[in-house]
Amino acid sequence: MTGDLVPSPLLPARSGGFPVPAIIAAAGDKASEHFLEFFAATIRNKNTRMAYVQAIAQFCRWCEEHGLQLASVRPLHVSAYIEAKPLTAPSIKQHLAALRGLFNWLVIKQVVPENPAMFVKGPKFSRQMGITPILEAEQMRMLLDSIPITRDVNIPKKHGGGVRIVADVKGLRDRAVIAIMAYTFARVSAVLKVKRGDYSLQGKRARLRLLEKGNKEKLVWLHHEAEQYLDAYLDAVIISEAAAPVFQTLNKNHQLTGEAITRRDMLRIVKARCAAAELPETICNHTFRGTGITVFLQNGGALEAAQEMANHSDPRTTKLYDRRKDLATLSEIERRIAFEKVRGGAAAPPKPSLNSDA
Repeated sequence: MTGDLVPSPLLPARSGGFPVPAIIAAAGDKASEHFLEFFAATIRNKNTRMAYVQAIAQFCRWCEEHGLQLASVRPLHVSAYIEAKPLTAPSIKQHLAALRGLFNWLVIKQVVPENPAMFVKGPKFSRQMGITPILEAEQMRMLLDSIPITRDVNIPKKHGGGVRIVADVKGLRDRAVIAIMAYTFARVSAVLKVKRGDYSLQGKRARLRLLEKGNKEKLVWLHHEAEQYLDAYLDAVIISEAAAPVFQTLNKNHQLTGEAITRRDMLRIVKARCAAAELPETICNHTFRGTGITVFLQNGGALEAAQEMANHSDPRTTKLYDRRKDLATLSEIERRIAFEKVRGGAAAPPKPSLNSDA
């Protein structure tokens, strides 16, 4: 049963029980119940929950492969698992955090006597600068301008033939999403969760309500260009219900489906748009958040203002997105370090040493 998932009868789902790892199911119904409780009751963030599910599933699979039972897991086993995993330091820390949280919950619920992950040390790791790839202002401009906002529709011959130019809803939608992420420094999940009722005018300017990380509600002013892009998209579609998602998937007829775009959908969109604009393939959803912050600071924006806009509780987090030093360093390297070629293509003869016998 290595790696198997066993249905749990404790919380029946529509298509059967919620699956639990075999090592958990073998420990009894009580263990299965509290295992599911850990994810459902103690973790509110869906992204964290998903990451913890994957980390714990991998550990349970490893335990099953090595013939371990839940009650027999010791710190030595957790340490051996961490040593065997080809993971980066941040990933190891995340796996350990997931295991500590689960076993701590199982100790509280008296499923296991002790937490075997509590005192297992992870690698030391600190980061002074973010690793998310960013775009320069010119590249960002090129990306936005490269997204087509009209498309050609062939008219049947029985209706006269020819080509009719219509609004490209997909292009208008993609341009609006990318612009909002860049101009508001918002996370992709917050932008994709925007409802029609979250967008409104206050006076002559538009404002957007975002539900950021930790369910923090935030009202942001829209840059005039982001406002224009969003208005152009909304003018081309019909979204009447206030609770309807603004950024929806499309069917084959380029019509809205009513279903919100997912983060994975958006990543595919970003990759395709960047490829069409001949931009690096490493660009991701988070790129636009980092790009917006860096350009804002480059143009004289205050760090405190960037921190507030990015919804960071600690300014050190905002500094991770600030790539001004990185760009300045690259400029200095290009300007200051030069190994000039010798004219004529031949290398200059070496100068004799002062200590030479010649």
